[in-house]
Amino acid sequence: MELGMFMQPLHRPTRSITEMLEQDREAALYIDKIGFDEIWVGEHYTSAIEPIVNPLQFLASIMPETKMKLATGVLNLPQHHPAQVAGDVAQLDHMSKGRLIMGIGPGGLGSDFELYDTMEKNRSEMMLESLDIIHKIWASDPPYKISGKYWNVKVEDTILEKLGFGPMQKPFQKPYPPVYTSIMSPNSKSAYFAGAHGLGIASANFIQSIWSKSHWEQYAAGCESAGIRPDRNKWRVGRSVLITETDQEAEDYLAQEDNTYAWYYDFVIDDMRTYNIETVLKHDPNMPSEDITLKYCLDTMVTSGSPQTVLDKLVALVDYLGGPFGGLLIGFKEWADPETEKRSLRLLAQDVMPKLRDYCASRKAAA
Repeated sequence: MELGMFMQPLHRPTRSITEMLEQDREAALYIDKIGFDEIWVGEHYTSAIEPIVNPLQFLASIMPETKMKLATGVLNLPQHHPAQVAGDVAQLDHMSKGRLIMGIGPGGLGSDFELYDTMEKNRSEMMLESLDIIHKIWASDPPYKISGKYWNVKVEDTILEKLGFGPMQKPFQKPYPPVYTSIMSPNSKSAYFAGAHGLGIASANFIQSIWSKSHWEQYAAGCESAGIRPDRNKWRVGRSVLITETDQEAEDYLAQEDNTYAWYYDFVIDDMRTYNIETVLKHDPNMPSEDITLKYCLDTMVTSGSPQTVLDKLVALVDYLGGPFGGLLIGFKEWADPETEKRSLRLLAQDVMPKLRDYCASRKAAA
């Protein structure tokens, strides 16, 4: 099981963009140092609190100082021409010597939809077409003539072989970097689609585990519809985790007014209610919406406590989800208290994860 961080990132608006990006970079370098395997970085063009507009650019900035895998979380394909994505991804894959994971999505921010005029378009269809064009570019040589509903790629009339003009870059990894798509909604059709098309999936960290479980069920059904054997190694599961020396210390920290986890989930509640998708916050779809309180979210969606307590909870999560999966993605929380946040990440990477991996190995051996 890989250990990764999913970095939207999300910051309080009182910080400057410069401060936000500096902390994001510090966090990325720190988790690599303590033994994380992956970092996933988001893309938001019209947000004052999610400052990374280009995850590939951010990942390139940390690449020389890290050894972990570098994942886009995600490239919102309807917002970009597929030829540009193909070139940008191929270049970073070469620069990183094949450490890139290509996370893709249809977009998740309404103001980005308006900016790129995709509000009324079928973004899932656009994402699929874009990925298909990207893969066709990587699988071929010039001349290129790829026609689609939303985009066309053509390089025919200006090819000059003696000058090297015409070919587009292919990735370092063959045939191309692994492709994942992010999943949030209960019983997601996107998870079914991903399975049917041989992609991996990453379940969001700010949802109840019942919906993460539904993602795998849909994914497996999609795989089976296409005659593909479902591979649990291609599933990343997001969770929020806080590890302290004792259970009481974690309880006291989460009880502090406006702690970083409270601020995060207060934002998430507001966000989900604004877009009428608060079901993702319910452990039971029939529970009244007024029962979704900040305390409820902290109690049910933050895996917290001492190293042993968190290990026990993660073991229970593995069992609940039907067995080991490919990777645990920890949702990044702004470092309002860097000492606490760093210690939590260090205890997770160096104390809890080795024991969790041992448990997963024992389950596989028994199976």
